Formats: sequence, structure tokens, C-alpha cells
Amino acid sequence: MPNNTFGHLFRVTTFGESHGVGLGVTIDGCPAGLDIDIAFIQQEMARRRPGQSKIVTQRKEADQVEILSGIFEGKSTGTPIGMIIRNKDAKSKDYSHIKDSFRPSHADFTFFSKYGHRDYRGGGRSSARETAARVAAGAVAKTLLKHFGVTVTAYVSQVGHMALDSPYGEYDYREIENNPVRCPDPAMAEKMETLIKQVRKDGDTIGGVVACVVKGCPPGLGEPVFDKLHADLAKATISINACKGFEYGSGFDGVTMRGSEHNDSFYEEEGRIRTRSNHSGGIQGGISNGEDIYFRAAFKPVATIVPEQDSVDKQGQPVKVAGKGRHDPCVVPRAVPIVEAMAALVIADHLLRSRSSKL
Repeated sequence: MPNNTFGHLFRVTTFGESHGVGLGVTIDGCPAGLDIDIAFIQQEMARRRPGQSKIVTQRKEADQVEILSGIFEGKSTGTPIGMIIRNKDAKSKDYSHIKDSFRPSHADFTFFSKYGHRDYRGGGRSSARETAARVAAGAVAKTLLKHFGVTVTAYVSQVGHMALDSPYGEYDYREIENNPVRCPDPAMAEKMETLIKQVRKDGDTIGGVVACVVKGCPPGLGEPVFDKLHADLAKATISINACKGFEYGSGFDGVTMRGSEHNDSFYEEEGRIRTRSNHSGGIQGGISNGEDIYFRAAFKPVATIVPEQDSVDKQGQPVKVAGKGRHDPCVVPRAVPIVEAMAALVIADHLLRSRSSKL
């Protein structure tokens, strides 16, 4: 299985399966001398881990990160950083009923079609648990970005039909971690939580949207053709399990505007060229312009549901498939740190591509 590596200069390679020994990541290209706070990495892992609230999967994983290499006396050494997160609470027997059957809207059939063999225990490599390794790597990327004054913040902006309607700059991001939904609007967060609980009670699932804002990104990151900054952000985000859509800046709403409304006019402020509006989402021509980068990612309802569904087995014979085990009724609360991690990996990579390999 190729293509488990992401990035050019700041490169991450992940490995592991949902019900295997664990998940791991190797980071190649992190500059030497970067202060690495292990507690911060663990904090980021806690934001993604299962069992953190009543509206996520109840699989109990501490997701404790073990540092294998690349960090000495609290600093990066410039050599590959290796990290592993061991699985502690996998219950493989919960998946024995789908050993020879394909779950609707899962990767079971496509994985089997491609490789002729699959790890049916929680989806194996196709499980969203793979993203634990991404979050560990993203924490290191965030640390690098902090060195350059760049921050990445994501939040839940929609669950089902319930959506925030104010611009991203009007919310207090300190509220994001104050509720299990990770929505910056406390009143809306409460309504979203109630909806998710009801969906879970029904044995069903529901989708949502995660918004992400990158502040402090300097102008000039990205390439004008195939490695456009927004294209790399889109690839990184869409690669997250259950993500079905990506838009940045004005996105699809921009089609309702005229050019005279949509264009971001320039002005000079204290020696810096700015734009009066930001319909471009901080990126023009595939290159950052120094304004906030903001985008939104749509996540589908989790495919595992309790009610029986029609399907087929490996021989194409009709079967009934019902969800068992522990699953998220809505993926977006735990997707927030994953979206942040992937955005941080992209920005960190492009920052290094625009500079030397030393801090």
C-alpha cells in the first residue's frame, strides 16, 4: 500500500490499523532546535481521542503518545521524529459479523476490490482511528507555526440543519473547548448537543461542517500551478475520513456575487499591503496574501448505524448488516483537531519550502 506520506519538506508518514498494535507517525524535515512540549502533543491527542464525552464513541483510549526518536532534552534534533500511539481498548469481536459482508457506504467493498484482502476489524487502515497519528504530527507542525507567529483554529459551525450564520471573526474562540460539540456559540452548541444525543438515541448518525481559520500566515506561500496553497489544503482536508466537501473564502456563496462585489480591494496599512474584504479567503492565485485563511469542510453522517441495511457478501449474495460496536453519532466534534492538524501540516510545509531548513 503506497501513498502513506504527506508533504514535501515537512513530511509525515503514518502507519498502523484501528485494531492492530497501534498507530504511528514519522516526521521527516522538522528543523533542529525547535522546543517540543510533549504535554502539548498529549493535549492535542486528548481533543481527538474517543470516549471524551457522551456524544462521541465510547471506546476508551488514552491515546498516550510515546516518543521514539528525534527529540532530545526538549528540542528537535533535526533527525526523523518517531511517535507511536498504542491501542488499548480494541474489541475486534464486535466486527466478526461483517467478516464476509460489505457495510454500506464504508470502505469495505472498495478496499477488498483493490487489495483482494481486508482487515475487517474496525476497518483496519481505512478506519478514522488512523487520524490519531495525524494529530500527533499536527501538534509538532503547530509548534513550528507558533515559532513564526501562525495559529490554526477550527470549530464546528454546523450539525445537520443547525448552522452558525455570523462571520468567523465575530465568535469568541475561547468558547470552543467549553462544550463537547466544539462550537464557539454556547447557545447553538447546546442545541447541537441535544440534536446529536437524539440522533444517537435513534441509532442513527448525522453530519456537519467544521470551519478553520489560519491567522498570521505571511504572504507568498504556495505555488501558482499544481501546488496552489488552497489546493494542498483541500487535498489535506478531503483526505480525512468522512469529509465530503471543501470550500475556502466565499466558496459556493461567491457565485451569487458580481465581480464588483467580490473583488478584495487593496490598501496600505503601516507598511503592509492589506485587503479591505477577504472573499479570497487569504489566498489569491494559489498564493497566500497575508490575510486570514479560512475554509470549511463538510463531513457526512457516519456510515455505521444500528438499523439493519441491505448489502451483499463477498460472493455477491444478499445479506442484512446492522451496526455493532462503538461509533460516533456525529464525527465533527472530534474532527476539529484533525482539520487543524492537516491545515498545520500544509502551512508548515509551505513555510519551510519558502525558507532555509534551519530556524
